[in-house]
Amino acid sequence: MRIGELAERAGTTTRTLRYYEARGLLHAERTANGHRTYSETDLRLLQQIQMLQRFGFELEETRPFVDCLRAGHPAGDSCPASLQVYRRKLAELDACITQLQDVRDQVSSQLDRAEQARNALANAAARPDGNHPRCELTQADT
Repeated sequence: MRIGELAERAGTTTRTLRYYEARGLLHAERTANGHRTYSETDLRLLQQIQMLQRFGFELEETRPFVDCLRAGHPAGDSCPASLQVYRRKLAELDACITQLQDVRDQVSSQLDRAEQARNALANAAARPDGNHPRCELTQADT
């Protein structure tokens, strides 16, 4: 298939495909008149790259998966190098989750403090003299 068809089928642009080719992730065959041609295998490689990028992988991190598919393996993640990339990415994600949880805890604490301070001010404003309310008994005049 020609570059335009591959781009359309993969939901990307010809410019992206040329970039991937320049980075060595895709290899186009050339026709006699110099047109790029791609196979179904190239579409599969491209889909692997796109899936990994949707998961947050950098383009270079997709290389072991592409190499694994090119080597004839049934899946891009069936090679040791691909599994190592998964492990690194999981460690990155775990670190990000930990950082986000720490920030969330700090924001939650700040919110609690701010609400307590606001409530204290609101209660003080309800008592103009600033004292606690008193209960006074009055005798009925007879």
